[in-house]
Amino acid sequence: MSSKPKRTRGGRRAQAREFSAGGVVVRDGQVVVIVPTRRAADGSRVLALPKGHVDPGETPIEAAEREVREETGILAEPVVELGESRYWYRREGRTIGKRVSFFLFDFREGDFADHDDEVEEVRWISLAQAEKELSHAAEREMITLALAYLDKDR
Repeated sequence: MSSKPKRTRGGRRAQAREFSAGGVVVRDGQVVVIVPTRRAADGSRVLALPKGHVDPGETPIEAAEREVREETGILAEPVVELGESRYWYRREGRTIGKRVSFFLFDFREGDFADHDDEVEEVRWISLAQAEKELSHAAEREMITLALAYLDKDR
């Protein structure tokens, strides 16, 4: 087995890999979004979907459900896997290859006041607004997929 890092799409070599999972939690045409305490590289606030690392022994859907609960304070029921995003980023001079699985969830219960300290704010916004305003293109694409799934059930 080669110890060389695999090449990323842009020809870069990923020096580490990360796997995360996240949720698109919906209720009455709205979706839960978070503003993490960590800012973007330019210092601006980020509007994101709840997501985080898959822990050892955890399935992606279990991780997504846990991250939704931790980052938003709410409980949600998984519906369907929406898709996966892949990208790379730099941290401490290293290139990290990241893969994130996203799942559609139905809101069940809970209170945003119970979110963890990694999150500055949790709120509901319309799916249409999220499709335009989420900070990351891959997350906006997950909203598009969620809308398509929800529209087929009408």
